[in-house]
Order: sequence, then C-alpha cells, then structure tokens
Amino acid sequence: MSEAAQEFPDRETWSIAELAAEFAVTLRTIRFYEDLGLISPGRRGTQRVFGSRDRIRLKLILRGRRLGMTLDEIRTIIDMYDAEPGEVGQLHYLLEQLDARRADLEERRRDIEDSLIELDRVEAKVRADLAGLSSQLPGQHRPSRSRPGSAQ
Repeated sequence: MSEAAQEFPDRETWSIAELAAEFAVTLRTIRFYEDLGLISPGRRGTQRVFGSRDRIRLKLILRGRRLGMTLDEIRTIIDMYDAEPGEVGQLHYLLEQLDARRADLEERRRDIEDSLIELDRVEAKVRADLAGLSSQLPGQHRPSRSRPGSAQ
C-alpha cells in the first residue's frame, strides 16, 4: 500500500502519480486502461482525479493481468462489479475464469513434462551413440555426462 493510502485510509481521491506509485505501474499503463474505458477518473482542470471506484478497478485489472486474463475477461468482471447481482456474480465468474486458467496451465505443464521426457530420451541415445563412436577412435576423450544446469 502506498504511503498516501496508509496515511489517509479514509481518503477518497488520488492522483495518477499516487496510484502509479502504489501499484508499481507507469503513468502510461494507467492512461492505457483509461483509454480502454476500464477506469474513468474525474477531472480537476487538466488533472486526473481518481476515486475509490477507480482505485478498486485498477487493483482488479492488475490482479487479472497477473493471473493471465485478457483485458476482455477483466472488463467482464469489472462490468459485473457495477451490475446486479454485483459482487456475487463477479466472484462466480472469477472462479470460472480461474478454473479455466488453472486447466490451461496444468495442460501446459503436462506438455512441458512430456517434452522434457522426450528430450531426456533423445539425449541418452545421442550420448550412447557418441560414447560408442568415441571409444572406436584412438586418442578421443569421452564427453561429459552432465548437462548444463544439472547437479553433478
């Protein structure tokens, strides 16, 4: 939480710089979300004034991005925040999105594990072939059996 948010917990407005510092994002990032209509700050002259609603929305946007959600998925969640059934519907939708994201990541993990197994098989075959060829040539050294980054 930013110093401003800690010093003024009942505070109702923030500048773009304060939100950027609090959430460790650039001013441009916040302006981008504003351009997309995901947040809608008020104005005092030419200065943007962000209210609690914008701050909560920014927090939801950034959380969604960390979870790998698209901006369209995030928009759906944010729109549900304003509409009936409100938070309950939003939370159910978020759970569905989290389940889908988890399934996608687990599938990717299985694919990576399968790829690593196949790499190990190919590597073992190549090393065996190389060892066989090296033993047939006089004066050749056998290759190391360790892989880069593996424990010896």
